[in-house]
Amino acid sequence: MKIKILRTILTILLIINCIIIFNFSEQNSEESTNLSRKVTVTVLTVSNNYTEPITQEDFNKIDHTEYVIRKLAHFSIYTCLGIILMSLASTSKFTIKKKMIICILAGMIYAILDEIHQSFTPGRTPLVGDVIIDTVGVTVGCLLVIGAMYIYKKVYNR
Repeated sequence: MKIKILRTILTILLIINCIIIFNFSEQNSEESTNLSRKVTVTVLTVSNNYTEPITQEDFNKIDHTEYVIRKLAHFSIYTCLGIILMSLASTSKFTIKKKMIICILAGMIYAILDEIHQSFTPGRTPLVGDVIIDTVGVTVGCLLVIGAMYIYKKVYNR
């Protein structure tokens, strides 16, 4: 009975994560840029690397930092996807290798579909690099779950 509850919770989390990804991809280029710029300016302001009035150096910092933040956003949301996928897969009796392959493939397919979805959003373009970053994020998420399970088993079996 506990396994059914866990699977249900993980499935709900998986759906929520996919909806969040879908909603980010649904933003047109202006909305996406405004959100990224807002986060970037906040990060630079908090880190004291941004001054008023805006200088050319500040514009360079903003552009570089915004690019990094956009890629970190891809990586982190797909890391969450990998954590959820591997947690859900861990409720099955497959080998760890099969679970990894299934989860990484599922994450990569979702990343590809997400980039295709973006191609229909005004001002957005699909990028192979984003699929790679997303897939690496899923892989890291899977590895985090495997590592946590390994540590849990070592501690629990003492």
